[in-house]
Amino acid sequence: MLIFSLMKQKILMQNSVNCARKLLVHRNTRQSNSTSSKFKEDLIYINSQKINYLKVGKGPKNIVCFPGTLGTIWSDFQPQIENLNKEEFTVYVWEPPGHGKSRPPEREYTSKYLHEDADIGYKFIKAIGLKSFSLIGWSDGGNAGLILAAKYKNIIDKMVVWGCCSYLTLEDFERYGKIQDIDNWSENAKAPLLKIYGEETLRQIQNDIFEANRKIVNEGGDISTTLLKYIECPTLILHGAKDPVVSPEHAQYLHDNIKGSRLHIFLDGKHNIHLRYANEFNEIITKFLLNEDHSC
Repeated sequence: MLIFSLMKQKILMQNSVNCARKLLVHRNTRQSNSTSSKFKEDLIYINSQKINYLKVGKGPKNIVCFPGTLGTIWSDFQPQIENLNKEEFTVYVWEPPGHGKSRPPEREYTSKYLHEDADIGYKFIKAIGLKSFSLIGWSDGGNAGLILAAKYKNIIDKMVVWGCCSYLTLEDFERYGKIQDIDNWSENAKAPLLKIYGEETLRQIQNDIFEANRKIVNEGGDISTTLLKYIECPTLILHGAKDPVVSPEHAQYLHDNIKGSRLHIFLDGKHNIHLRYANEFNEIITKFLLNEDHSC
């Protein structure tokens, strides 16, 4: 029975790794050069740090998109850039320090890197002149968004987060470790990121983030758990029930600890629900941001 249990555990873990590999492929091969060339990206400097960002639309409601780990404007938010209503929304997508074209310099990842993203994200938002906005954040972008919403509450109208968490357990860390080594990625997954970062830098970034997460776990695992009670903006939490990267328990924990929050589960969704189910995702967040969702 012990041998059978270990074999079963190994198979389940391998399935999780395979799902994560497929996720990486789906995430980073979406960009169309012809599409991205229609939009002009801009640079802004905050102190000495350059920030690359994109602005689309002319609507009265501002949205700022926070990408996931290693995420760029086009790898993480192409369906939202192209298809969210540009008469209702003005959409900003930024690349935090260490991401995409917001480098050099390369980023130093500490156990507080998500807090650093929240702080510079707030400075970026002030620098581009926004007095209020709604935040949508995926994965690490959602993690940073939760921190920002707790610390800088007066500027946020609403928030949508998915594939994120407020704490890390040893089990979470071990799950991340299975996809940390880029040698375990498919060539289709690696190719777009190698083009952006180069092999040596990509390996180093992955190692640095992995070690930063190790420090978070060793320091108790808290990312924003103690801050959730300070979040006051209406919050929509989305999650894929089959997410191989962030377990559904994290979404439920956020829902239980963010006052008045809403939770929507994509039953067949994995980590990249905004890409895999882009039309449904866009419809859900549009109704929420425009106060048209009366289901909750």
